[in-house]
Amino acid sequence: MHPFKFEILHTSSKSSARVGRIHTPHGIIDTPNFVAVGTNGTLKSIDNELVNNIGLQLMFCNTYHLLLQPGRDVVRKAGGLHKFINRNMPIITDSGGFQVFSLAYGSVASELKSQGTKKNDGSVLKINDDGVLFRSYRDGSKFLLTPENSVEAQKDFGADIIIPFDELPPYHIDPAKLEISLDRTHAWEKRSLDTHLKNPNGQAMYAVIHGGVDRKLRIKSCDTLTALPFDGFAIGGSLGKTKSQMFELLEYTLPRLPKEKPNHLLGIGDLESLHTSIPFGIDTFDSSYPTKAARHALILTKNGKLKITRGIHANEFVPLDATCDCHTCQNFTRAYLHHLFKANELTALSLASIHNLHFMVELMKEMRQKILTDQI
Repeated sequence: MHPFKFEILHTSSKSSARVGRIHTPHGIIDTPNFVAVGTNGTLKSIDNELVNNIGLQLMFCNTYHLLLQPGRDVVRKAGGLHKFINRNMPIITDSGGFQVFSLAYGSVASELKSQGTKKNDGSVLKINDDGVLFRSYRDGSKFLLTPENSVEAQKDFGADIIIPFDELPPYHIDPAKLEISLDRTHAWEKRSLDTHLKNPNGQAMYAVIHGGVDRKLRIKSCDTLTALPFDGFAIGGSLGKTKSQMFELLEYTLPRLPKEKPNHLLGIGDLESLHTSIPFGIDTFDSSYPTKAARHALILTKNGKLKITRGIHANEFVPLDATCDCHTCQNFTRAYLHHLFKANELTALSLASIHNLHFMVELMKEMRQKILTDQI
């Protein structure tokens, strides 16, 4: 019996928002849910035992980085990624294809800020139908990443959810080149799926819908990939240069995906995007947003964002958020966090990150409850 299963518990009468459960070999993911990014098998400044205790149900790890360090052999000898990093809940891994985009052009978040114009820094040597030739940022060695070896690596890691190999061209790509890229990505995803299906091993694979902001290409991608036996669908590629453009894209893309399968929005997880996208029916989101915000002294609270380094907080001997029961709020004050940041103490990053991650976990619980009562 395949241990991966998705069940829908409730669909809102007010929108397309829904509450569901994704069953995996390492536990259940309640949806909609936030997925934190642990690129190297850890969220920055928080150890995985703490992350488990906070209750983050799904963590995103990066295949490309883990392949370069510590490498497939080490993770396999450790008994898989869950044992190696001490995580007892589900893990999703990307294919490494994102690096084609991020190394050459920057992040999805940068593109939404109209900053996705960085030129290739020499890390990506060649992209053709075989795969992508990288130069390792660690030792300069050349590394060919293909649909087959990307999936085989994710198999070795033991990820609960696997992303097929894909190419992520930037927003400003020539339309003709975008269509060529889309056809290549579809071929890569089919090769990835074929490799996966040789040994499913209880793992699931999500297709990635591409096409940039071209409606016809997005529809083509939906039609092509939903015809194949993927377990779920992720929405990736360039999502536009503004959030309104992204929301418009989601509005016409999501109805073309099978309602009985889970979906995921790749690389997006800020508060505005969560609140706007969940009514479209998004099930999971991944982003480094809460931990990155924490490292910049930005604290998430029910009353809005708090810049803890502002002088006004130096004498506030109260928790970061009076309604929060996280480890940080139960034990430390705003004044102390203010002091730690001002003193450049690394503990500040950990305590702020713990709070922000806990905030996201609790926020998603509230969102699910609001959907169950048709408030969203």
